[in-house]
Amino acid sequence: MPFTVTGRFDDGATYTVQITGRADRPVIGSHRAAALVELHQSRPISLSPTGPVRAVSGDDEATVLAVLREYTSVLEEGRGAPREARVSG
Repeated sequence: MPFTVTGRFDDGATYTVQITGRADRPVIGSHRAAALVELHQSRPISLSPTGPVRAVSGDDEATVLAVLREYTSVLEEGRGAPREARVSG
């Protein structure tokens, strides 16, 4: 189920994207965020500080969200965000 994420890159630029769950277009709304996800395709990423680790895939919403959380500051996640990608604490 698609959901919206708002965040900020290290340089202060903000973004709002929709994570689609589609392999052909996992992120809509920011070319920069889409390029970031594409750059990490097939690489392992931890879904939380304690794991599990999975390979980044465009049709895996949890891994796409994990990339955004790892390399940007995620400010807000919309309804439908995968629970396993949330950091508790």
